Amino acid sequence: MNDDILFDALGPKAKARLRTVSILCGLVLLGLLTLVLVKLGASGQLDPARWAILVDGAMLRFLLQGLAMTLLVGLVSTVLSVAIGVLLALGRLSRKRWLSWPSAAVIEFFRAMPLLLILFFFMFGLPILGVRVPIFWQLVLAIVAHAGAIFAEIVRAGILAVGRGQSEAGHAIGLRHWEVMTFVVLPQAARALAPALISQTVRVIKESSLGYVVGIAELLNNGKVLGEFSGDFIQAYVGAGLLYIVVNIALSRVAERLANRKKTLVQEPS
Repeated sequence: MNDDILFDALGPKAKARLRTVSILCGLVLLGLLTLVLVKLGASGQLDPARWAILVDGAMLRFLLQGLAMTLLVGLVSTVLSVAIGVLLALGRLSRKRWLSWPSAAVIEFFRAMPLLLILFFFMFGLPILGVRVPIFWQLVLAIVAHAGAIFAEIVRAGILAVGRGQSEAGHAIGLRHWEVMTFVVLPQAARALAPALISQTVRVIKESSLGYVVGIAELLNNGKVLGEFSGDFIQAYVGAGLLYIVVNIALSRVAERLANRKKTLVQEPS
């Protein structure tokens, strides 16, 4: 999409001001980074021996085990969230008020609730009600409740973006409403929304870092344990952060490729 469609093109003076501000911000960030490195060096945190934990085989495997658990939580949460999101989106778009109103209420409620508060409900609220849930599912269900509502809005936007002519054509050949949605509208919406869905998946993976609250051995929690064991907290958290960055960049690249592929298909002459 051309940005000029959404915003007025910058003039020469505005471009010069933007360039100046960008340079100043870059210099400020560079100064802060230099100050941090100087402080770390003065406290001995840049000693190569402290960073050896990131290349130690056993400790690196410990972090990778946490990464595997993070990816598992992210995968299960994403699959369930997408399924719940599709159902909620279809419910909200239903012509029947007894279905659309409750679906809209559920979506808006869980979108507005902080994820940590939802997690606390599964941790402390359910046991009070006599329901015991394994810690893995406490985290997953909390993420699904929150992310499912967000996926629902993404899917709903995709469905509304599909031309009405597609639905009318499906009805014209005798398909029922649910068949039109299943075989005509949803596949087109899914292809269009693939980049947005992957971007939300990245967010779900980052939300899995709340596993340290319930004690799941995911990446952030393992980084914390590694820091306590070695005494090198900064190095352990940096290692965990780098693994998060690698995973998120990989998923972001997939989203960009899908977006570029969609743009290419749209621009190709029929």
